[in-house]
Amino acid sequence: QVQLVESGGGLVQAGGSLRLSCAGSGSNFSSVAMGWFRQTPGKERELVGAITRSGDITNWKGRFTISRDNAKNTVYLQIDSLKPEDTAVYYCAARKLSSSTSSSPSDYEYWGRGTQVTVSS
Repeated sequence: QVQLVESGGGLVQAGGSLRLSCAGSGSNFSSVAMGWFRQTPGKERELVGAITRSGDITNWKGRFTISRDNAKNTVYLQIDSLKPEDTAVYYCAARKLSSSTSSSPSDYEYWGRGTQVTVSS
């Protein structure tokens, strides 16, 4: 079982930056692949970054940088040059049954509750 809690969201002006954090607890957090997704109303969750348990970034999206600190059981998402279209709820997710990442939300077994990011123009 893996529990995930996101933090770091908020209201930011366009052009600014945010660093989101995802704190994990439970067994063997360092052994799971992690992903950050975002979702806006009426749309499917979209992968913005993913990282294997060893730290290899296998999916990334432009201004988004994912990283992890296994000693702290935390995964980060740095978002630079924020745009209004980045406004969304951002979720972190853990994939325990495979060491590889995936762009499909259905491949991740554990999810946090999300953190809202709102970018004003």
